[in-house]
Amino acid sequence: MKNPTRFFNAPVRVLVGTGLATAAILSMTTAVFAETLTRQLDQGMSGSDVSSLQSFLGQDNTIYPQGLVTGYYGTLTTSAVSNFQARNNIPTVGRVGPITLVALNAQMDAGMNTSALVAPTISSVYANAGRNNATINWSTDQAAKGVVYYNSSPLTTYEYANSVDVSGATAMTDSNFRTSQSVSLQNLQPNTRYYYLIYTTDQAGNVSVTVPTTFQTGN
Repeated sequence: MKNPTRFFNAPVRVLVGTGLATAAILSMTTAVFAETLTRQLDQGMSGSDVSSLQSFLGQDNTIYPQGLVTGYYGTLTTSAVSNFQARNNIPTVGRVGPITLVALNAQMDAGMNTSALVAPTISSVYANAGRNNATINWSTDQAAKGVVYYNSSPLTTYEYANSVDVSGATAMTDSNFRTSQSVSLQNLQPNTRYYYLIYTTDQAGNVSVTVPTTFQTGN
């Protein structure tokens, strides 16, 4: 796969004054399912990876109540993938695109298989907010540069073949390739909830994106 995209559910620590809040972005299943999906999937496709996808989704009958493992990506699988996407705050397009691929692999307990995905891993994310500013910090497992998209209104993300677009946001950039990033957001409104996400790119052009979360500015 060339230039894959990762969509991360790293725990986000939000620091406001002296308060500390912790949130997990994507809901995680408790079952261990040691499989890795190595390609994007869509209706009409078939193969052993489609069977693995169906087996995994079938573990939750609220997502895939039919639980059929046929190896063919039909309308039932499309509906199940849409249900999985809705559960994980991903646009419900019904296909396994780059965002959904990584979310699935993470929950199948194989998302760190670097032979399948080589995009940088985002971790240690936290926002330190003041009255009119905030600093967003995070780490990656390889040298990468990053962009923080933010807005006082909820962000909307769109996934394409190997990229993610973010609408309704202002962007601030850390343009240096390194494993520890920090972006300062200025001229914020006091006592306001801001939505933000991190978009990182490594030197090969592989992209990782966090699920949108929030921080609150002080009074």
